[in-house]
Amino acid sequence: MADALALRVNGTRYTILFATAVCVVCALLISVAAVTLQPRQQASARLYMEKNVLVAADLVQPGESVSRAEVERFFQRDIKIRLVDFATGELVPEGKVDARAYDQRAARNDPATSRTAPANTAGIRRMPHLGVVYFVMKGDQVDQLVLAVEGLGMWGTMYGFVSLGADANTVRGLTYYDHRETPGLGGEIGNPAWQNRWQGRKGYDDQWRARITVIKGPAGTPEEDPLRVDGLSGSTITSNAVTRLTQFWLGDDGYGKFLKRFREGAKI
Repeated sequence: MADALALRVNGTRYTILFATAVCVVCALLISVAAVTLQPRQQASARLYMEKNVLVAADLVQPGESVSRAEVERFFQRDIKIRLVDFATGELVPEGKVDARAYDQRAARNDPATSRTAPANTAGIRRMPHLGVVYFVMKGDQVDQLVLAVEGLGMWGTMYGFVSLGADANTVRGLTYYDHRETPGLGGEIGNPAWQNRWQGRKGYDDQWRARITVIKGPAGTPEEDPLRVDGLSGSTITSNAVTRLTQFWLGDDGYGKFLKRFREGAKI
């Protein structure tokens, strides 16, 4: 009897059944954990994004420790979030969509909320129908507009925020919070020292064409050389990619139509 039991336990059928049972149990545990943790993960992702909005607006410093409560105070007191229809440049009526909960990256990947991007050199294949604009307020007046930007870098998509002044032209701040560029080379797009070189530059030329460009080598001061930014040493590909994606999002296929409306006095 013992020998027969040992044969059954050590047999191929038993091994397969035991392995299958373990896999099923593990899969169930992972599924339960994923479902249970999803709201917390989404909240953490939104908090990280909102911290980077504050960095782009120079309301907090890169690397500064900011609690969830502090971020919430900033957003309740200083930030007004609206959605823009990229096709028309018009603001979506408040209350139609929860702007703060809107995930622009997820919307881009959903065929129901996005479209094929127009031909471009920034490596952007799909466009969400709606984009987020963070209005940084001083009292009742808009002080800055923070825009989400993205585009293909050397090794993957780069995601960031650019902040423009109330003239919808002068760069007030910049941050790249998610990218795969080479550390020490293209990865310097995440270096606050390089990001600070954007401050005071202009997104548009005198004809309101998106012309800001990351050049090879050093640029002049913002007053002398407003449309050019210092290049990233040893990383021409990443520098060119930043130029292309920034010009795309400031152009008419991105936020350009909205920014034109804003400059002409459209209400928020």
